[in-house]
Amino acid sequence: MYTNKLIFKTSSDDEVYYLNDTVLINFGPKRNGLSTSQLNGGTNDEYRYAFNQHLSQDKIDYLENHDICEYLINQCDDLKIDSKYSTGLITLANMENISIVTKKFKSIEVTALTTAGVRTNATCAGDPASYWEEDGEFHFGTINIILLINACLDESTLMDAFMTLTEAKTVALNNLRIPSRYSNSFATGTGTDGAAIFSNIDSQNKLTNAGKHSKLGELIGQAVIESVTKAIGKQVWITKKSQSNALVRLNRYELDINKFYDGLDCDKFEFIKQLRIDARNQENVAITTSILTLIDEVNLNLINKKQAHDLAYSILENCNSCPMKTILKYWINYFIQD
Repeated sequence: MYTNKLIFKTSSDDEVYYLNDTVLINFGPKRNGLSTSQLNGGTNDEYRYAFNQHLSQDKIDYLENHDICEYLINQCDDLKIDSKYSTGLITLANMENISIVTKKFKSIEVTALTTAGVRTNATCAGDPASYWEEDGEFHFGTINIILLINACLDESTLMDAFMTLTEAKTVALNNLRIPSRYSNSFATGTGTDGAAIFSNIDSQNKLTNAGKHSKLGELIGQAVIESVTKAIGKQVWITKKSQSNALVRLNRYELDINKFYDGLDCDKFEFIKQLRIDARNQENVAITTSILTLIDEVNLNLINKKQAHDLAYSILENCNSCPMKTILKYWINYFIQD
């Protein structure tokens, strides 16, 4: 897509370069910020560079025997930038799939630069853990977001912006109905996300609120939602169109589907062939979504199981596809049998 070239420039003269496996930002103004990186992470008032890097297998192998911070410092040397004034995020996502979105209102400008992969690592806050940490352990980021704000924010407002960014990321995932890989819930992120937010210390426009009621918060939300949505589409080809499929929706609730197919008394090949066709029908997607919502409500103890079961069967009467009706009956009886 790009090779060692300038791919974007903000109105504040921040320069974004694509360097094969790395997206490097050379800040124009003096930047303070908040970063989740192990290189100059937390808050800092002297950022000059930020980068997001794809991890090749060679780099992953290297990291098995080296400290992450040491690795990031070495990468700064390779990029010919000063590690004292830099912070970096790492991921398995390809840098050519980065999404850059800018939102503006009068003098305020917000730019989100995002890479994202959610097929194997998406999870919901509160899901069972996939690992525990003891004496430090490396795990690569999956959704990485770098946010550039042209106004000046103090430390508390940067934290406010970080909260808004995180919620916006979850909105983007929910809009695409991304499932958690560790539960039946919708994903709120991945288990290894990274983020960095930077404001312009040199700006005379000092903003004190980045929450959802503020215009800055609105711009952050819009930029992050759009950039995360586009990045997911580029990296893993998940879009609103691909999610508009009954079988994709059913996949959030895992069960032994082989038992279902073993119990069929018809030609399995023809059944599956027709099922794949009918799963794209919008009425069947709507019916499936309605039934899954009832299953969700039962699992959250928000509605009575018997009422949900009866209502699910009532909804199912509107389904004109024999394969879809058969598989949905199986789901209903498995998850909300009275």
